[in-house]
Amino acid sequence: MKAVNVGLLGLGTVGSGTLDVLRRNACEIRRRAGREIRVAAAAVRDPSRKRGCDTGGIALGDSPLDIANDPNIDIVVELIGGDEIAREAVLRAVDNGKHVVTANKALIALHGNAIFENAQRRGVMVAFEAAVAGGIPVIKSVREGLAGNRIEWLAGIINGTCNYILSAMDESGMDFDAALRDAQQLGYAEAQPEFDIDGIDAAHKLTILASIAFGIPLQFARVHVEGIRGIAAEDIAYARELGHRIKHLALARRAPDGIELRAHPALVAERQLLSGVGGVMNAILVHADAVGPTLYYGAGAGGEPTASAVVADLVDVVRAITTDPQNRVPHLAFQPGSLAALPILPIGEIETAYYLRMRAANRPGVLAEIARIFGDSGISIDTLLQKGRGRADESVTIIMLTQRTRERSMDAALAKLAALDSVAGEIVRIRMEKLA
Repeated sequence: MKAVNVGLLGLGTVGSGTLDVLRRNACEIRRRAGREIRVAAAAVRDPSRKRGCDTGGIALGDSPLDIANDPNIDIVVELIGGDEIAREAVLRAVDNGKHVVTANKALIALHGNAIFENAQRRGVMVAFEAAVAGGIPVIKSVREGLAGNRIEWLAGIINGTCNYILSAMDESGMDFDAALRDAQQLGYAEAQPEFDIDGIDAAHKLTILASIAFGIPLQFARVHVEGIRGIAAEDIAYARELGHRIKHLALARRAPDGIELRAHPALVAERQLLSGVGGVMNAILVHADAVGPTLYYGAGAGGEPTASAVVADLVDVVRAITTDPQNRVPHLAFQPGSLAALPILPIGEIETAYYLRMRAANRPGVLAEIARIFGDSGISIDTLLQKGRGRADESVTIIMLTQRTRERSMDAALAKLAALDSVAGEIVRIRMEKLA
């Protein structure tokens, strides 16, 4: 049977890894796909530059659009990142009736609705397993393996940079800036790390996971996003003392009034599986009604782990090329006309427990005043610790763990606390997820 010609957009870390895997495992891949998968062309910034992978037999050029327009290319694999040139090239490929494989989470999170609608109209596939959690096959697992379930919630550690920094702070006691520098020296963080440490990367991935879990349109703009810059070494230590670890958590949950979509630091109890995920590893915990909890763990980035997912998508596309387009697995798991307009809850309406740290005057009546404010707001305190034995009227550190409450109730209580003369400085708040 005729070989399937692939055009690669980008030969960076993932593109080179994809080419290496396709060549090294060519025989095994052909046995699985039923046809040879051959990289015929690639678009790179500088075709004359020497590369770390074998590009023999591949036509190298510098225009992604040339590959998207090439009539000899059957599948376009987009690995250039960003959401402008990539979007133009992918839409052009789809318009030309070509199937697409992409590892670009920003592209899917921001423009996926339009891309999938166009692909459905043209009868082509857009596969994106590698866009979330690198080599972990979580997209396929949620979209296909759990198709008989009603998914209640999912929570994941899906940014390796954040996880490495928080793990380093936990294990060595270093502060955030030192842990970030360490991550950059090891190549786990970019020189400009904002995309990762401010939570944007995790929010892109959460957008995709939530859509295939709940059958809702992609809605990146509705995700509540917080990064890890404000996490202090003392909070890491206090959390551990209280039997928790601080993780950057991406969480989507069905609630009575809509869907929670949020990516932010959170305390996770040490007995929970996600608390033990260290370094640059990723893990996603999915809770569904029939199967219960399932955990997906592995390398969330890197050349060959991500290439593993890219090649798996290629095999799926090749298998489906002769399939009736109306009977393929839908891009977002649910049939296009069946996506639900469920509301995304504003952050003030979510319910969770909290870790709080504040400085308060060491004099009679202060704790009673603080407790009264929480009581008037309907917030119950589970744990209270006082750190320090300052002289009368000196400040001490107060640590609290609360029971679950609405965020707007906590916002109101913290505003009242901040107005007290007996409370000094910033009140640190970190959400606490029980994942049950």
